[in-house]
Amino acid sequence: MTVLEKFQLHGKVAVVTGASSGLGVAAAQALAEAGADVALGARRADRLASTGRLVEAAGRRALVVPTDVRRPEFCQRLIDQAAETLGRVDILVNNAGIGAAVPASLETPEQFRSVLKVNLEGCYWMAQAAARVMPPGSSIINVSSVLAVVSAGLPQAAYAASKAGLLGLTRDLAAQWTSRKGIRVNAIAPGLFASEMTQAYPPGYADRMTSLIPARRAGQAAEVAAVIVFLASDAASYITGVTLPVDGGLSIA
Repeated sequence: MTVLEKFQLHGKVAVVTGASSGLGVAAAQALAEAGADVALGARRADRLASTGRLVEAAGRRALVVPTDVRRPEFCQRLIDQAAETLGRVDILVNNAGIGAAVPASLETPEQFRSVLKVNLEGCYWMAQAAARVMPPGSSIINVSSVLAVVSAGLPQAAYAASKAGLLGLTRDLAAQWTSRKGIRVNAIAPGLFASEMTQAYPPGYADRMTSLIPARRAGQAAEVAAVIVFLASDAASYITGVTLPVDGGLSIA
């Protein structure tokens, strides 16, 4: 196998959650372009269909399964349908996530828990379901955030806690599953990228954050998607239990 062949995903099946917008769409399209068939999960079925068409335009099979990752039975259904329809599950991209910019002194238990249910618990239920059917050599990629390790300058207690928890979950699952099952588990920590969440930022906030980034710009979705393809592929076959920042240097600024 040549170096370039190690980056290819031909014959693989990927499952992507949060695939109705933003980084999830970019990841699904990139995985398809690298050769994988892709099962797509999110709550917004209409937008999932659009992502499915992008996968098919890359010449790969797409499976659309409306999924609420807060519910373990929905996670299991997504994995079951991917395995049944597409034949196997080799890659899981845990991308589903929400945010809530509520001051810590005002945030209700319901608001705090709602973020953790999607961002942390949902990743666990998806990983648990996927690991039951994944063959050795498979890869789980958890989408955390640079806010797991740096302050946002905004009230993001629930979001930051959920994304930091995801780093610990990644390490523990890697320790459990890489030796026993041959499943690699890694995380990425994206920095500032255009998304539905960033559209709700206060005026001028994105510009202030950009000035702190050594790369002096926000990232592009394709730059995160390329890292996901790398971690999903045999090119990363000796990498497990790590968190890879994709932030233009924000975490070291």
